Amino acid sequence: MKRLLLLLTLLFITPHLFAQQDLDDKYYFTEALFEHLSDYNKKADAAFRANKYERAKELFEEFTSEQLAGSYMNNFKFRNLRNREVELYDFNKPTFLITYASWCIPAKGEIPAINKLAKEYSDKVDFVVLFWDKRKTVKKLSDQFDSEISVVYVDESENNGGYVVKQLKHSLGLPTCFLLSEDKRITSIRRSVFSGPATDLETAYQKNYIALETSISKNLVPEYDEVYADNVSVD
Repeated sequence: MKRLLLLLTLLFITPHLFAQQDLDDKYYFTEALFEHLSDYNKKADAAFRANKYERAKELFEEFTSEQLAGSYMNNFKFRNLRNREVELYDFNKPTFLITYASWCIPAKGEIPAINKLAKEYSDKVDFVVLFWDKRKTVKKLSDQFDSEISVVYVDESENNGGYVVKQLKHSLGLPTCFLLSEDKRITSIRRSVFSGPATDLETAYQKNYIALETSISKNLVPEYDEVYADNVSVD
């Protein structure tokens, strides 16, 4: 039923969202979803029903790298913690955008890794953490993020124009990370690195740091230099 509602929503909003494309002839994220999401969902559902979790992971990577990467993220609005309306295109640098919600548990070690990377790359990359939640809840959660990170939110009960954000939430799930070039072209989409319950925080942190740093340096900054975090520890 949720999938049906999502497809109906896409059908309803497509003319409005694609009007943006008509103006500059770019291929946008919402158009890529409209064309390819249904086929991906069928294949992914079949893989999960057959308990083929590795295949489901491969399908996600194929879908995002072959069908979504290269499209341009639509401009959309959200609010910062001062309750001011902000647009994605207000961020002028290449952008690291990750989506969360209060009920979505981050991967172990992920937030410390993002905080460290935000400090290291703040002059080259805008870091944006987007919560699908209420302002009061997000303000409490924002304390765990570094000051170099822009923590923003969309309140589903109040937002009337967050069509793109709804697709970010309902089509790809949470948390999901979007790496966007300076002109907001999607260069990569990735999911968190989840470690097993027996994995200690230091090891989980290093795994996340290496994976995220590699993605950022490959996709968002021109000088790619692979980092091995053998001597990196949680601050």
